[in-house]
Amino acid sequence: MKHKLLASGSLAAALVVSAGAAQAQKPQYGGNLEVVTVSSTISALSWDPGDFAWKTNHDNLHFETLFAGNLDKSVRRGGKYNFKPDAWLAEEAMRGELAETWEWKQNPLRVEIKLRKGIMWPAKDGVMESREFVADDVVATFNRQVNSPKAFKDYYYYVDRVEAADKHSVTFFMKEYHADWDYRFGWGYYSAIYPQELVKAGIGNWKNAVGTGPFQLVDYVQGNSQAYAKNPVYWDKDKIDGVEYKLPFVDRVTYRIMRDETTQHTALRTGKIDILESISWTAVDSLKKSAPQLKWAKWLNYSGVFLSMRVDQKPFDDIRVRRALNLAVNQAEIAKEYYGGNAELFAYPQHPDYIGYFEPLEKMPDSIKELYTYNPEKAKKLLAEAGYPKGFSFKVQVCSCSPDNMELLPLVAGYLEQVGVKLEIQPLEYGAYLSAMTTGKHSAGYFMTNGHTNPTRTLHKSFTPGQLWGPSMWSTPEFTAKMNKAYATQNEGDRQAIIREMTREVIDQAPYIWLPIQYRYTAWWPWVKNYDGELRVGAVKPGPIYARIWIDQDLKKKMGF
Repeated sequence: MKHKLLASGSLAAALVVSAGAAQAQKPQYGGNLEVVTVSSTISALSWDPGDFAWKTNHDNLHFETLFAGNLDKSVRRGGKYNFKPDAWLAEEAMRGELAETWEWKQNPLRVEIKLRKGIMWPAKDGVMESREFVADDVVATFNRQVNSPKAFKDYYYYVDRVEAADKHSVTFFMKEYHADWDYRFGWGYYSAIYPQELVKAGIGNWKNAVGTGPFQLVDYVQGNSQAYAKNPVYWDKDKIDGVEYKLPFVDRVTYRIMRDETTQHTALRTGKIDILESISWTAVDSLKKSAPQLKWAKWLNYSGVFLSMRVDQKPFDDIRVRRALNLAVNQAEIAKEYYGGNAELFAYPQHPDYIGYFEPLEKMPDSIKELYTYNPEKAKKLLAEAGYPKGFSFKVQVCSCSPDNMELLPLVAGYLEQVGVKLEIQPLEYGAYLSAMTTGKHSAGYFMTNGHTNPTRTLHKSFTPGQLWGPSMWSTPEFTAKMNKAYATQNEGDRQAIIREMTREVIDQAPYIWLPIQYRYTAWWPWVKNYDGELRVGAVKPGPIYARIWIDQDLKKKMGF
């Protein structure tokens, strides 16, 4: 059941220089940063934020948002935030990006945002001349997003209107308070601000891409790579040792799309990539032996893994069946043996990083604890009570883009077969796989990795009506009412209590077979400076992180690369 460790590779004899022997004394400009990201196997699905395709945000280093994470609050700089969550920013860890200041006001309820002055859209042949970023850009972008036919239902329902008060001021007038206001339109997955010239030129064509961000998209090869060149008119700076430096430091960032993990590891060992953002525990020992100078960061995955069961179809409309399938799978054994102990049994839908929202398993009621206890005999009894004494079979769709899920699902199938339940596994390419769920045409079983997002959205997107990320189709009017109450609650302590109650409820209803969450690792070469494994400063938003990295060219050469 254990994974096999990858065979150890070998490094060139040149890799004998101590990683600390050639520390850069100050930032260096120039060089290329080669990255294999946390989503190393997936190409962009769309270049238009109005399509509400998740991969748009991840692949667009040229767009910026109103707010972003403040890297001055990072652990590396003496703060308490690791900047790894996929879409969670504590309020004190947030800064203005395109926004400079913001303030909530009453009568009418609104948030007034002052924009930074002097930020420029770079010139783009066939698209636009260089001009200043202004409030009208924010208004036009928001109106296009909210009116997109692909927009999530009720995603912006609480916003009455958005107006430009003057050239550098924009006001969001609210119908009511919404706890995720900053995430939804300020730094979330669909918050990118773009010029209307781009829309007119064809925003879906990557060749037209232009934005205020630190890098501009200059090349894209489907299934292979995408390259970003330094934005010469980028506005932001970073203060290092009391000295302020213009960003970005590197000339170019290239995302390498690699489906095969062995290929990723070889590229890292041989220095063809500088950062590998997501590494399975199975490869860590081998990489540490073959490339001992790599630097490392460990983090608990910010995505839940589960087998969703459609509660709008038989047999999963019966909670006894859903609970039975949870009891039939030995989650503790998966955590210990399959993941080699590099996993947490209980870490979804809330993530342990969500202080005040997350509750450990030992604090849960017995009915929830039972779901994480292997009991195949009781599983058979529940199935018999539900009218399935001989079990049943059902189809499960899984994305072929995920090697982990392709390997884990047969193991889950093996457990279920022991209680008479058989799976018909159907692998799909990412586009077809995602389309099946978002159109509601997916099979009774849907094996999925889904981001935690943040403490409220993790429940909202999967367990309230009309959401695109709800493969189980589970929701109730009572639960939805509690969700609305949580969003309308301004006091965070009160909101945390509501969310804790809701989390207990949905886990107990077992719309998923809940599975362990594994630890992942990030590795990078020591010539990558001003970096400590940070992954995101917003919803899968790495641009400001890459902009602050510089390459110690002398060290890299001394190490033989």
